[in-house]
Amino acid sequence: QVQLVESGGGLVQAGDSLRLSCAASGRTFSSVGMGWFRQAPGKEREFVAAIGWSGSGTLYTDSVKGRFTISRDNAKNTVYLQMNSLKPEDTAVYYCAAGRGGYVLRSGHDVNYWGQGTQVTVSS
Repeated sequence: QVQLVESGGGLVQAGDSLRLSCAASGRTFSSVGMGWFRQAPGKEREFVAAIGWSGSGTLYTDSVKGRFTISRDNAKNTVYLQMNSLKPEDTAVYYCAAGRGGYVLRSGHDVNYWGQGTQVTVSS
């Protein structure tokens, strides 16, 4: 019922900023929690950030707190991830995700739909 397409990835230098977008199709977008995950080479997919259906509740993994900001615009069916002060360790494929309910996602176990991913590479 929900299809997700990420965009905005690219190659940047350490300290730069990047904004990822996730365009959603489907009539349930505004009522479900959304999030971002990432997967680096040789590592498991990990949680990055999440936002509840209302946009008022957010959650971040410790390594990105203070640097990344998740937001959503339900009228545009879009969720964003603003990434500032990027570090080489942020290099990964970033995936947009949607849950089944309006609660804030905590892990991949809460995910019902996945996007195809967008590559983010940060050079030192």
